[in-house]
Amino acid sequence: MTQVRTRVAPSPTGDPHVGTAYIALFNYAFAKQHGGEFVLRIEDTDQARSTPESEQMIMKALRWLGLDWDHGPDVGGNAGPYRQSERAEIYQEYAQQLLDDGHAFYCFATPEELDEMRREQQAAGLRPKYDGRGLKHTAEEIEQRLAAGDPYVIRMKIPESGSFKFEDHLRGEVEIPWEQVDMQVLMKQDGLPTYFLANVVDDHLMGITHVFRGEEWLPSAPKLLQLYKYLGWDAPVLGHMPLLRNPDKSKLSKRKNPTSILYYQRMGYLPEALLNYLGRMGWSMPDEREKFSLAEMIDNFDIKRVSLGGPVFDPVKLDWLNGVWIRENLSDDQFISELHKWAFNEEYLRQMLPHIKSRVERFSQVAPLANFMYSGLLDLPETAFDGLALESEQLRKVLQFVSWEMDSLRHWDKEQIFPALKGLAKAMDVKMKDFMAPVFISIAGTTATFSVVDAMEILGPDLSRARLRQASQLVGSPSKKEAKRWQKEFDGLLRS
Repeated sequence: MTQVRTRVAPSPTGDPHVGTAYIALFNYAFAKQHGGEFVLRIEDTDQARSTPESEQMIMKALRWLGLDWDHGPDVGGNAGPYRQSERAEIYQEYAQQLLDDGHAFYCFATPEELDEMRREQQAAGLRPKYDGRGLKHTAEEIEQRLAAGDPYVIRMKIPESGSFKFEDHLRGEVEIPWEQVDMQVLMKQDGLPTYFLANVVDDHLMGITHVFRGEEWLPSAPKLLQLYKYLGWDAPVLGHMPLLRNPDKSKLSKRKNPTSILYYQRMGYLPEALLNYLGRMGWSMPDEREKFSLAEMIDNFDIKRVSLGGPVFDPVKLDWLNGVWIRENLSDDQFISELHKWAFNEEYLRQMLPHIKSRVERFSQVAPLANFMYSGLLDLPETAFDGLALESEQLRKVLQFVSWEMDSLRHWDKEQIFPALKGLAKAMDVKMKDFMAPVFISIAGTTATFSVVDAMEILGPDLSRARLRQASQLVGSPSKKEAKRWQKEFDGLLRS
């Protein structure tokens, strides 16, 4: 019997998302429940956005949760390398095979031409979709354009009519008309694959037997499974998990709820409690008990018992469950140990020491000066920003723009943070002192503290960004209409 092998394949383009942990947990539990193996693969083919820092944060976050992998970029395995950026030659080989077998084709259309194609389709009331223009090139024309060095992508062919049926492991039979499926780009102009080709090739070569992924990928299943057919391979069992939702049932997003795993670590949650909570997302123990360990989840796991309704990620419920874990699982000595590990340790204190030592005359002054460094989200009153030089509308915009700017930073240190803030203040034509005052209050709750940029570096991106979003919401987040207008203005500032 084939050994069960599952995987999680995050993109290292930002903070490690709780949605990644949720999908990883269910794939991990399924593999371990069947005595199988779990693989970590890094999808870093987006060279513009992928960073080594993000990759390290993903691995740190998953390991903190206790989701260790049997194969991966740092532990090796029998089917590496486990970073997609290191597998380019493998993908090119299979892209060429698809071309040779007539299942893929060259497309030389420019981005401008494709934009014009979509505009014309929309004007005609049609659903924007690639129109197959690349299929009209003759072999001679293709040869000439390749010889001339014209840029191109490789797209997959899809049937022109009918529909695609497949058995979803969680949802039963699913049928999707081919007219709803686009001719997917398989290889980009930079010679790296898109998600679809890379995942099919990697899952096959790495022996992945089951793929449980988010339901947002359900419409793309025909493309994925058709590629297996084109390449002559057996497809893994495919199942689509329900998406995590905010309490208002919208898709979980950082604008309504912090979504970084490391945010929850920084806030002082126990990894066992967070993993327990994620395990409750659309699944339950046979006896319906709410508190259970990873080992207990694996012992009782049945993927068929996943509920397909959108599970609600409720921070209030998570707080309750974390409190239960603290009270029931930590002795006094363990409580002290966990508290020390969380933030009351020498490493964390040493980072603050240069900023605290020069400002105190008594040790009793340390706690009031540094209390915001040991807090989660701050309990800011509605009057927190009263008396600042900025007018109400300007204040709202400054905090929103700062939040967006900090969200876009790829490297988190003061050498990146301060120039970004200074550049934004200049672009918005706001005096630096007036610009920084609300940032101080957002991060520290006051302007009377040490350098807010140093504080942000020490607090880290997850908690800093969460506090900025909290402050923006307090003064008044932009409406949908305002957000569109402000986003255009923000983008224009960055280009100018």
